Amino acid sequence: MSVPVSEYVPDFRPTHVVPRSGLDAWEAPDPGLPTTPLDAFLPVRLEERAGDWGRILCSNGWTAWVDARLLVTVPDDPPAAGGPLTRTADPRPLIARAEDALGRYRRAAEALGAGRLDGENFRLRTRGLRVGMVVDGESVWLYDAEHERWVYCDGVGLSTYAAGSSPSVAAAAVPGAGAGADAGERAPGAGRTPGKGAAGAEGHPGLPPVH
Repeated sequence: MSVPVSEYVPDFRPTHVVPRSGLDAWEAPDPGLPTTPLDAFLPVRLEERAGDWGRILCSNGWTAWVDARLLVTVPDDPPAAGGPLTRTADPRPLIARAEDALGRYRRAAEALGAGRLDGENFRLRTRGLRVGMVVDGESVWLYDAEHERWVYCDGVGLSTYAAGSSPSVAAAAVPGAGAGADAGERAPGAGRTPGKGAAGAEGHPGLPPVH
């Protein structure tokens, strides 16, 4: 971790802010090296990514590693008149995956109930299936098993709600990851210590813990 300096970084332009609950920080991408937690709404610049981990830079030159999935992105300037429209992450592929996983489980359960499948084959057929969805009017919470996180959907776009695992260097690559990469636009209820697995009980009463 860099030693804090007294002078501010010239032309510091934040790419993210810390979520309202604050954010734990580490000296290196290692859960065993904690450092001073970050205050809520602190502007930071995402300098690099290593899986789920992100190295952030503060305006005074202090750097640390955080769970980059929980950072809140600073929005870009509004597009100029006549420019192309922009969208957040399309929620439809994740909704389709949830429907497919639930359908596979339902068909296996029906076969088990009808006697066409025994217990061992039922376990084999459903092994690896992980699905979670809570629908409350226009709001939907979905479990993204690929990235081990809950995401919030307002019908238009997705945003990280809570992470269900510790940050991992070996995590799947994030499209566009790097300085200023989108690490989760909104994270209501984020800022918990990564790895506690309380993706549901602490945030929304309908969300089960992630195991």
